[in-house]
Amino acid sequence: MTELAEVDPAAPRDADVWAAPPRWAGAVAGVVAGALGLFVGHIVAQFGDGVSPLDLVGSSFVDRTPRWLKEWAIANFGTNDKLVLEIGAYCVMFVVALSLGVTSRRRATVYTIGSFAVALVGSVSAAERVGTSALSIFAPFVGAAIGSIVFAVACDALVGKWLDARRPHVSRVPVGWDRRRFLRTTVAAGTAASIAGVVSTRREGDRLDRIESQRPTSLPSADGGAVSADEFHPTDPFVTPISDFYRIDTALSFPNVDLDRWRLRISGLVDQPVELSYQDLLARPQVERTITLCCVSNEIGGPLIGNAVWQGVLLSELLSEAGVADEAEQVFSTSLDGWTCGFPVENALDGRDCLVALGMNGEALPLVHGFPARLVVPGLYGYVSATKWLSTIELTTWDRRGYWIPRGWSRLGPVKTQSRIDVPRRGQTVSSGEFVIAGTAWAQHTGIATVEVRVDDEPWREATLADDVSDDTWRQWKILWNATPGEHRLTVRATDKSGYTQTDRVAPVAPDGATGWHYRRIKVV
Repeated sequence: MTELAEVDPAAPRDADVWAAPPRWAGAVAGVVAGALGLFVGHIVAQFGDGVSPLDLVGSSFVDRTPRWLKEWAIANFGTNDKLVLEIGAYCVMFVVALSLGVTSRRRATVYTIGSFAVALVGSVSAAERVGTSALSIFAPFVGAAIGSIVFAVACDALVGKWLDARRPHVSRVPVGWDRRRFLRTTVAAGTAASIAGVVSTRREGDRLDRIESQRPTSLPSADGGAVSADEFHPTDPFVTPISDFYRIDTALSFPNVDLDRWRLRISGLVDQPVELSYQDLLARPQVERTITLCCVSNEIGGPLIGNAVWQGVLLSELLSEAGVADEAEQVFSTSLDGWTCGFPVENALDGRDCLVALGMNGEALPLVHGFPARLVVPGLYGYVSATKWLSTIELTTWDRRGYWIPRGWSRLGPVKTQSRIDVPRRGQTVSSGEFVIAGTAWAQHTGIATVEVRVDDEPWREATLADDVSDDTWRQWKILWNATPGEHRLTVRATDKSGYTQTDRVAPVAPDGATGWHYRRIKVV
């Protein structure tokens, strides 16, 4: 127990009287208090728009990520880049809380100042996000206040200052450090933090379940476009399953979706603005089209490409209804969480099947791929066209710039003609004898004419192509090879229907897509 003594306020205070907890205790108190404050802030935010303050800070970080770092993250982590960022954010918070705890053992106000500085970052990040509620902006400060109080009590500093203020002439101050009280406080706070963490996780799960419950179990019948997966390719289906379809976007947390309030608004340089509910879109004539989407960050031979059957409403019909003004230059779209992009108006009106998509592979659009609606534009990379969680479409001039354009990416994003070897897989050892080399090639909205394969320095050989479903989908290919023992290099190139053969010149993904031939080195035994 803490021993109390009367002290003359004018007399110098002995260092032993004001002994602070050891460093490890400050570190423990800082981490426990920080965890409790973080989870309390998350719970408070869930009464607003449901997005974690830490995710908001992470999103703000993503918004400010330089192009080279974004390319590095996708190249090294692929579709796991968000998970890595979230783990990194928690690690940063751990280090910050630990450091504040160690440096604030003698004065709890240092921890309070640090906590509120971190909270300010979270609050500003929340304020930057489109549609964020006032409660979510305020939530980080609630967490900082709770964490600061817990830290002060754990380190016994607040008690001494409070007694000094109450009895300025005869103070009762702690002599030494009360280990039992510290342990009781930190164990209680740690338990509270664990409970708060479980509660916030469950509430987030409930939020996503509420959004998921709004997805219809079936969609209206659609006009044409459905294809069945064939068995031309020895390993991969023609239509990519939803579970395998790549996901690249800037959202760390899915935005809230309320179908009763959601509206798609088409405005800007139009004759008559249009506003449509989800039911309005479902009631319109539905079309179904098989379209391949590819990310501009896809390296040569990379996995950031997928082919799906999309269902929805033709964008050209919606724009025709609104009436596009002559001065309109781009179709500028915004997501529910504020992400933006834009592409040329002529691409929406040149006859290609641009869709406001409501379905994917025969079911309502999954949340991860943009429910309730997204844009699908054949022949353009997603960073200029494929807005998920679609909220508004504006017809504008090029004065408006989408999310990635100020970050150094090209304003125009036509997909480049590319091909990829899928079989043999990377690192696969092949047995000598007849072996099927296979892969995919794509040139969306242009179409693939031929694919050629070369083994080592031998002449190019033309591969057999699968059925040509449409110019907007990839084409699978295969070729029979008599594999001989040893090390070999397999190379592929494609020629599109315009007569262009993809270049062997290697270029990075920035600013408008990678170029080069894909090759694989394999061992035959």
